[in-house]
Amino acid sequence: MADYSKMIEGLRRVFNSGVTKSYEWRKKQLDGMLKLLEENRDKIAQGLKEDLHKSSLEAAVYEIDFCRNDLIETMNNLKDWMKPEKVKKGLLNIMDTAYIQREPYGVALVMGAWNYPIQITVLPVLGAIAAGNCVVLKPSELAASTAKILEELIPKYLDNDCVKVVNGSIPETTALLKERFDYIFYTGNTMVGKIIMKAAAEYLTPVTLELGGKSPVYVDENSDLTLVARRVTWGKLVNAGQTCIAPDYVMCKKELQEKLVEECKKAIDEYYPDPAKSEDYCRIINERHLNRVKKLIEGSGKVVIGGQVEEGEKYVSPTVLTDCKATDPVMMEEMFGPVLPIMPVNSAEEAIDFINKGEKPLAMYIFAKDHAVAQKFLDNTSSGGFVFNDTMMHAGLMSLPFGGVGGSGMGGYHGFHTFDTFCHKRSVLERKHGGEAMVAIRYPPYTQKKGSIVRWIMKKKPQKSGIRTLIPYFLFGTIFAVLFKVYGLQNKIPFLR
Repeated sequence: MADYSKMIEGLRRVFNSGVTKSYEWRKKQLDGMLKLLEENRDKIAQGLKEDLHKSSLEAAVYEIDFCRNDLIETMNNLKDWMKPEKVKKGLLNIMDTAYIQREPYGVALVMGAWNYPIQITVLPVLGAIAAGNCVVLKPSELAASTAKILEELIPKYLDNDCVKVVNGSIPETTALLKERFDYIFYTGNTMVGKIIMKAAAEYLTPVTLELGGKSPVYVDENSDLTLVARRVTWGKLVNAGQTCIAPDYVMCKKELQEKLVEECKKAIDEYYPDPAKSEDYCRIINERHLNRVKKLIEGSGKVVIGGQVEEGEKYVSPTVLTDCKATDPVMMEEMFGPVLPIMPVNSAEEAIDFINKGEKPLAMYIFAKDHAVAQKFLDNTSSGGFVFNDTMMHAGLMSLPFGGVGGSGMGGYHGFHTFDTFCHKRSVLERKHGGEAMVAIRYPPYTQKKGSIVRWIMKKKPQKSGIRTLIPYFLFGTIFAVLFKVYGLQNKIPFLR
C-alpha cells in the first residue's frame, strides 16, 4: 500500500504554493477533463458496459454527457463565480468595502460510488478543481473497469502534482481516512457515511455526504395512471433501479393498485420487451447485491410482475409487488434494485404520516392533477428533492442543488453548487488607513452620549409593509418639489425650460 501521508504532504505543498488558485490553472484542468471525456467516449462506455451492462445511450446521457454539460457550464461561468461577491452594508460600514471571497479549502478527498461510476465520481472532482483545490480521487472498487479507466486516464489529462487517483478497497479507504484532508465528499450508503463523518470529526473536516434512502411515490386517486406508470417505471428501471433517487415504493389507495399494475406492465413491455436479452437493461453490480434484492422479493408482498432472478447473469427482471406492508423487508431498507413495491394507504394524510415516521428521503415524487395535493406533501414533509408529476428529472437541472437532508445526506452539488461546495466563503472587510476621528466613538471611556450615538447608528427597524412604506417617498418628493419651485430650478436646467 502506498504511503498516503507523503502523497498528501506533496499535494498540500503544491496547494500552499498558490498554483491552483489562478484562473489559468483551473481552466487548463477543466479543458483537460473535457478532452478526457471527448477523446475516450468509447473506452468509458465499454467500462460501464463491463461493470453494469449499461447501454451506449445510458452511458452517454447519464454519465459522459451529463458530466460534459456540467463541465461546460462551469467553464463558461468560472470567471464570474471566482469574483468577490459584494454584500449589503449598514451605516456603520458605509465607507468600507465588504465582500465574500470564495477560496479553496486545500486538499479534498472525493470518494465515488459504483452505480454511476463516471457521473458521481467526476462531477465533484470538476467542482473541486474549479474551486482551486488539490484532489485525491477514490473511485469505487465495485465498478472495477471504470475505476481502472479513471486511474489510467486522469494522470494523462490533468496536473498529476495536484490530482491523484487511489484505487483499492476497504484497506485503502481506511488508510486514506486516517489522513487529514481539508474537505471530504462522499457518495454512497448511510452506514459508510457515518464512518466518513467520524473520521472527519477527528480533524473537524467539513463534509458533503450524498447518501440515499427510500424515496416515496404518492399517487392521487385522480391521476392519469398511464402517465404515472410510464414515468415511475422509467425512473425505477433506469440502471436496473440502482439509482439513489429512484422511486423506491408507491403509496396509493387500494382500489388503484390493479389498474396501476396493468399500466406498469404495459410500460415495462414497451421499454423492455425481453429484458433478459435487452441491450438497454442493466445488471446488478455483483452477487452480494443480487442476493440481497432476491431476499427482499421473496419476503415481501405479492409478486404480480417479474420476480425472475438469474444469479450467473446478475439479472433481476423488472418486478412489481402489491399489498406490501410497512413491516415487509422490502419496506425496511432502500431497495436499490428493479423492484417496485406498492403499499396501499387510505389517504394522503396517512402517506404523509408514514413518510414522517422514517428517515428523510433523498427525493419525493407526487402525482396528482390537483396542485394542492403536492403542496400538502411539500408543506408537511421534508426531503432532499421534490418532484411533482415526474421522477428523477430534478437531478438534471444544474441550477438546482442536488443533495439530501438528515439520513439521506448533507450538502448539495451540480453546476455552481459544486463549485460553491468546495469553496470556503471568506468574509472580507476593507477599511481606509485613516479617518480615525470617524470611528473614535467606539473607544473607552464610554459615556451616555457616545452610547446614544452608537445605538442610533447600529439600530435596525422592522420592515413595514403596505401603503405606509410609501409615505417617506411621498414626503421627500413633496419637499423636493417645493424647493424646486421656490428656488426656480426649473429655469436653470436647459431641458426643463
